[in-house]
Amino acid sequence: MLLAIAILIMAGLMIFVAAPLLAPGGPDEATLPIDVTPQGDLKRRRMVIYDNLQDLEFEFKAGKIAPDDYDSLRRNYLAEAAQLMLASQDQEKMSEQEALVERQVAARRAERRETDTESYACPKCGYENPLPVKFCGECGAKMPGK
Repeated sequence: MLLAIAILIMAGLMIFVAAPLLAPGGPDEATLPIDVTPQGDLKRRRMVIYDNLQDLEFEFKAGKIAPDDYDSLRRNYLAEAAQLMLASQDQEKMSEQEALVERQVAARRAERRETDTESYACPKCGYENPLPVKFCGECGAKMPGK
């Protein structure tokens, strides 16, 4: 009886471990992290370099690294960080078409701000309702309809 229980528990554990491995959809269908853009990757790599610089500084102050090694590693880290910053700036540059689209979007936004927005003020209490509603959110009076 004890042997049968042990076998059942072992079989359950094997199924529990093997089920994710045998599930449909391989690594091609795996979900990706949210920020997988080239810009995000450059930022992540830059942050790793900054962490490495902090660790290097700590190790040097603790006396674990020789001054010559510290200077060499620090220069290498700073050079790599500078390269990543330049690459980030290159990624941020817009093409002529992108700049045109951004200008058009900015113009339309400015146009929308200039137009008078419809007022949803209650005629009874004067409360400015943020959205068109049938009844006032403050006093409950019926709002004029169109």
